[in-house]
Amino acid sequence: MWRSGASPGGAEDLSPFQGSDVFRLLTWRSRIRLQILRRFAAEKLNKLCLQCNIETIGTNGTIIRCWAPFHFSTPLMQHSTDFIVIGSGVAGLRAAVELARHGNVVVLTKDRLDESNTEYAQGGVAVALSDDDEIGLHAEDTLNAGAGLCDEHAVRTLVEEGPRYITELIDWGAQFDREGGALAFTREAAHSRRRILHARGDSTGSEIVRALLARARREPNITFHAHAATIGLLVEDGRCAGVEYIDPNESLMRLMRSRAVVLATGGAGQIFAQTTNPEVATGDGIAMAYAAGAEVCDLEFVQFHPTVLAAPGAPRFLLSEALRGEGGRLRNDEGELFMHRYDEREELAPRDVVSRSIVAEMTRTGRHWVYLDLTHLAATYLRERFPKIHLTCLRYGLDITMDQIPVSPAAHYLMGGVRTDTRGRTTLAGLYAAGEVTCTGVHGANRLASNSLLEGLVFGARAGAAASSDAFGNTAGTNTTGEDSIELTPGDWMIDPQARYRVQDLMWRCVGLIRERKEIEGALSDLDALVDRALNRRTRNFAELARLIARAALWREESRGGHFRSDFPARDDRKWRVHSAQRREHEIRGITEISAGN
Repeated sequence: MWRSGASPGGAEDLSPFQGSDVFRLLTWRSRIRLQILRRFAAEKLNKLCLQCNIETIGTNGTIIRCWAPFHFSTPLMQHSTDFIVIGSGVAGLRAAVELARHGNVVVLTKDRLDESNTEYAQGGVAVALSDDDEIGLHAEDTLNAGAGLCDEHAVRTLVEEGPRYITELIDWGAQFDREGGALAFTREAAHSRRRILHARGDSTGSEIVRALLARARREPNITFHAHAATIGLLVEDGRCAGVEYIDPNESLMRLMRSRAVVLATGGAGQIFAQTTNPEVATGDGIAMAYAAGAEVCDLEFVQFHPTVLAAPGAPRFLLSEALRGEGGRLRNDEGELFMHRYDEREELAPRDVVSRSIVAEMTRTGRHWVYLDLTHLAATYLRERFPKIHLTCLRYGLDITMDQIPVSPAAHYLMGGVRTDTRGRTTLAGLYAAGEVTCTGVHGANRLASNSLLEGLVFGARAGAAASSDAFGNTAGTNTTGEDSIELTPGDWMIDPQARYRVQDLMWRCVGLIRERKEIEGALSDLDALVDRALNRRTRNFAELARLIARAALWREESRGGHFRSDFPARDDRKWRVHSAQRREHEIRGITEISAGN
């Protein structure tokens, strides 16, 4: 059962009785429990199953690894509820509040409740509420940014319903910045009007999460499970009927059934080596939906934020679009303004244009970054308008009121995702989705700045409403022990760090801001091998999503929005004004509309 002697890579095998160093990554409670289970197994009570692939350092400094642990199986505890929401960002919380009117809701999130891409959103939320703005202008700006691939119905839904949901959020206690008692609107790149609302200057996402969490916690029908990583979707008779997840209290896999599941797992920036996204943004939801049989679309369109802190030793901290919207200028290493060479809109051009312009300028000058210059703006205004950015830069020896800030692009937002209609219905019955995990067509090939928070509110509510009205059966309030046994792996909910690094490196070098066929094909070859030898499902999902992005990037032989091919640098509306669509065991294909037939 336990292999003794030498093991691959020179690692020392560990017997079941050699202490608990190998379980360093698990909770103390789980370590004790697993040690007890191992002792039972050693006595040939093979009624349970455990496989541990965790590598660590022993007390004597040697590498210790569990290689071929004994196998035992356990009945799977099944729980049931009316609705499951996966994710606790703006889309997930808004969906949960909507669903709570119709039954019991469980919100699963793999980290803290307030840890999501929403929490880090600085730029604000775009909404046509100011006196000099119009819904039609917001729609026009969104369509222009989307480079010909926006779904006009989805865009209209977003901009027309946005004011209602922002007003509702204010009624729920969200505190947006004001001037003289009136809401204060600012302007960002590619917007024709000042329509961006902020909270505490550059902490808009954090304030929206705070307000939504407070509202959700007042709902007695909502239960939160933090640190509960969802591993897969349960599909029965062609319908999503629940989820498999890691119970954070027991470190055991559980199955939870429901009438409907809403995916709100956010984005996938961690697929790339350079990203503004938090550690949790690994694209699990897209990969799980694809594995379950749902269709995914437009994964080639990745938005790279142009101005991300590039100071040595500093994190890849996003420097908001609003900095350029308020007058920030980009300079090269010689102090020259350069954006006029690349686009007549200069610093206010769409993000994909600014990002590629920065890369071109870095290549021309042989430098690893350019500079964002705010020193011509009033120091007091900068400190008050951008307090979080100001303090973060100070921590790394940079004062935005006095210094030019080194910046370069990093992966920021995925326009593609799980295909849905405008009510959050995916192509798999019983599965709904909202927020960055989706592809509604609202962003087209390139998202307009500050539309993502509004998208989460509008489509989170709509997905919740559709899930409750379409819901099948009645499963709430039962706990049963299933007949089937499962193999439990403590590493099942952790992405293998070596595979993670390899995927990130491949995607940044070969499927990043500028792409070409030979490099993408090379990346795909390596990704195929990574998927085939993945240690567990989350690692496989991580590598699979990268492969789906690379396949779509290879398929689209043109440049459009967030997808740029150096070997096909022109936009080709005659052939490529279509969306990429991928489904398990099917070839990639082009479709003309996202929501049609869905």
